[in-house]
Amino acid sequence: MLRIDGLHLSYGGILALRGVSFEIQEGEIVTLIGANGAGKSSTLNAISGTVRVSRGSIRYRSQPIHEWAAHKIARAGIIQVPEGRALFNGMSVLENLEIGALAARKRGDLVSVLQERVWPLFPILNERRHQLAGTLSGGEQQMLAIARSLMAQPQLLLMDEPSLGLAPLVVAVIFQIITQLRERGITILLVEQNAWMSLQVSDRGYVMEGGRIVLSGLSPTLIEDANVKRIYLGGH
Repeated sequence: MLRIDGLHLSYGGILALRGVSFEIQEGEIVTLIGANGAGKSSTLNAISGTVRVSRGSIRYRSQPIHEWAAHKIARAGIIQVPEGRALFNGMSVLENLEIGALAARKRGDLVSVLQERVWPLFPILNERRHQLAGTLSGGEQQMLAIARSLMAQPQLLLMDEPSLGLAPLVVAVIFQIITQLRERGITILLVEQNAWMSLQVSDRGYVMEGGRIVLSGLSPTLIEDANVKRIYLGGH
């Protein structure tokens, strides 16, 4: 579904990605783990087209997309749930969801998309659909950010730190939602500092350090890797 080869990315002369290569098969959850500054978010931003790569290629369904504009990538079915949620806090839940559909120029019946894709997964958002986004709890805001992405009917969902700043019980709910999204046919590339939870729900993982992929494998294998345990999994 997605193949990245030899990706290099610089910010003001600082190399953020140094020859990153990996692939994602349709129907998988693939996770990128690593410390802050490892290049995880830069990788997502390169795929979604919000930053330009200096070298390398990104192919989506065999088409090179690394020179496409971000809006064209979104229309092709690659949607990013950004770190920090990026909600319109002064607008209602429903208005935020409507913007999600318009951003990808999906012309379908918004009511049917809500009823089929969003409300079954997020009943609390249905209850609060007229409430301002800025008045929701942190967990509800993260649910809204994910729900807004579903309005664009993604085929590949890029999720950047969905558990950031959330209480442990809420984190568990968010990861349950991630597995439900895969069950609904959405392929997911997950960036997470919570390596334990991300490896628990993913099929495969890639470990990033200093803008490079330094280790890869099936998630159960990475969970048992001594270095991954020592550096990323703590007491698990």
